[in-house]
Amino acid sequence: MRIGFAGLGNMGGRMSACIVRAGREVLGYDVRADNVAAAGAKATGSVAELTDGSDILLLSLPDSTVVEAVVLGDGGVLAHARPGQIVVDLSTAAPDSSARIHRLLAERGAAYLDAGISGGAAAAEQGTLTLMVGGEPDPLDRARPVLELFAAKIFHCGPSGAGHTVKLLNNFLNAITLSATAEVMVAGRKAGLDLETLLAVLNASSGVNFATLNRFPKIIHGDYLQGGLTNTLMLKDVNLYVELAARLGVVSPNSAGPLASFGLARALGYADEISNTVVDAIGDLSGGVRLHTGEEPVA
Repeated sequence: MRIGFAGLGNMGGRMSACIVRAGREVLGYDVRADNVAAAGAKATGSVAELTDGSDILLLSLPDSTVVEAVVLGDGGVLAHARPGQIVVDLSTAAPDSSARIHRLLAERGAAYLDAGISGGAAAAEQGTLTLMVGGEPDPLDRARPVLELFAAKIFHCGPSGAGHTVKLLNNFLNAITLSATAEVMVAGRKAGLDLETLLAVLNASSGVNFATLNRFPKIIHGDYLQGGLTNTLMLKDVNLYVELAARLGVVSPNSAGPLASFGLARALGYADEISNTVVDAIGDLSGGVRLHTGEEPVA
């Protein structure tokens, strides 16, 4: 099975590198040509060339607008799709857009799987991502040997759109816990607490979450775990969740916090920085607080 990969940035590049390390050749396409080489892929000149040369085509793109441009645009994936081909969309995208692309590709005999990913840059680097997949079981079974080269857990979540729906639900919780923990850690710093002890208490108590376990033990020492989701992309994901909740008729009183937090980070100049820097944005408006310095916080 010939493997193609469109979008070889922070996440796609790491996933492609896992495939290459497993001894498989990857055809690649990215608007930044140097990303292709860095990911160990063989460069192609266009999306059309990439699609023609792939039996399974993986997409890792910023949002539905870009996915639709790559798939539905002139010379895009849809125009060159063929029966038996599998397209796996690893982006974080709107479920209704994913369902539409699924229908259009099915008319050409190609399969489309919406496959949200979780685990961040570290898991992508190590090949231990979690995948949440929507679409038919048969193409997932055929794609699984490739997906297992960079994913440790693969869940079939239901029909087309289900994978990206689960991804939005997960990312919303991720946004809440990251932004709320950032606020708590800034408060702990200003209160004069030892942050190592504070994290130890949180991780042994009911406040424990992914951010307290995996992010802030590094952040308090100045390691922001660069390479993951930016503040702009996190804000995009939360907005996608809010749109989904509205379509479902679900009230979302808890969305205000992460919308405000990551919107603040973007407004203060952290737009393209990893979303963990939301703690610095909150710190900026709390007296210039940084978790990882030895200076006394401003009261």
